[in-house]
Amino acid sequence: MKPPTAKPMQPAQWDELPGWPDDNLIAAWPAFLNSCRALAARSQWPLWRPACEEANTLQATDNAVLRRFFEARFQPYRLTNPDGSTSGLVTGYYEPLLRGARKRSGSFNQPVLGVPDDLLTIDLGDVVPDVKNLRLRGRLQGNKVVPYYSRADIVGREKAYADRVLLWVDDAVELFFLQIQGSGRVQLPDGRLVRIGYADQNGHPYQSVGRVLIERGELKPEEASMQGIQAWGRANPERLNELLNTNPSYVFFRELPPPASPSEGPPGALAVPLVPERSVAVDPRQIPLGAPVFLATTQPNSPEPLRRLMLAQDTGGAIRGVVRADFFWGFGPDAGRLAGRMRQSGEMWVLLPPGVGPK
Repeated sequence: MKPPTAKPMQPAQWDELPGWPDDNLIAAWPAFLNSCRALAARSQWPLWRPACEEANTLQATDNAVLRRFFEARFQPYRLTNPDGSTSGLVTGYYEPLLRGARKRSGSFNQPVLGVPDDLLTIDLGDVVPDVKNLRLRGRLQGNKVVPYYSRADIVGREKAYADRVLLWVDDAVELFFLQIQGSGRVQLPDGRLVRIGYADQNGHPYQSVGRVLIERGELKPEEASMQGIQAWGRANPERLNELLNTNPSYVFFRELPPPASPSEGPPGALAVPLVPERSVAVDPRQIPLGAPVFLATTQPNSPEPLRRLMLAQDTGGAIRGVVRADFFWGFGPDAGRLAGRMRQSGEMWVLLPPGVGPK
């Protein structure tokens, strides 16, 4: 007999959150206010409104005041996997910087593509309400909808996408990881920066090329970080495309307005700027976007605790499951080094106002 599936959200007490009294909530406050601005346009706004309206009256200068606010306005729920376990995978992502140009040249020969005209996005929730948040991608073949082209197909049909090229960059590995990160900045030859962000995806599931290299015996598990894969690609340029094509997923981009400040993060799935080290990507089928999430994990490649209040403001193709998170580290190479090494175990609690939690 199959054991019953555990409920994904289990009511918890504040003293169960490790490190909650010690977190610098002032650092999380801008991300929380960003969530409130986004939630104001959503159907659940009446349930969030009392907390968000009070938040707008508070001065974010005293951690004790902010802690009392959260404890008065929110109920913590421990996130729990279907098998009853409470630990899950925590990875990291960042906003990379690439070198590129508007026109193709000898060194700038890797295309950053916008959304193709023949890509169909079908929102099944419009047809079957029980499967909201489920979208299918495809293309028309005659009068039938068939799966859209895989990464290998798209790369092999470069001329078919000539009118969809946004930019040309100089590194296939960096472009591949840009697709995984979902957003980035491209520095043009004259020094100007162009910000690009996720626009759509070809509908194929993400497959880890790091896992492929481990299974082939070419990298040890501890070497299969972003930096390790980049090093392998540069050491094996003639085999790079074959490796990258083992991941059939392909991401298309759009050009975004420049950041208001160098540190402002790109917009996530919640359509607000991500806040470095305070925004997290989650599975929106399990955690409502915009919600505060307390994360208890460790620093990248380290046993040092990393325990802080985050805001669920983004999603990702590889972020699936209840206890699963992708930690946004920010922009540039330092953030990239941390994100590339992060593959930690962690626990999570979602904080919800009255009426939003499980019935």
